[in-house]
Amino acid sequence: MFRVWAKIWKENKLVKDVVVEDGTDDTRTHKVFQALEKVCYEFDLSVPIWLDHNVEEFKRVAKTRFHADNFVDSISFDALEFQIIEEDM
Repeated sequence: MFRVWAKIWKENKLVKDVVVEDGTDDTRTHKVFQALEKVCYEFDLSVPIWLDHNVEEFKRVAKTRFHADNFVDSISFDALEFQIIEEDM
């Protein structure tokens, strides 16, 4: 099972969170992008843009934070944290 935990932070407080699961045989990359789309749909957000620092951080620790500069639309929170919490090997 592939599971992602997404959290919205505002003023260092957890405002919302959701866990998204994917049991398909898709590639890891496809699962990550599909999970991010599901999270954004759940939170009613536009899908953020992956900047270079997000990609590097995600490669290192399977976790990243999207801030206002990652979104085309304005956001009412400080960060969207996106983290893999379970992954089949």
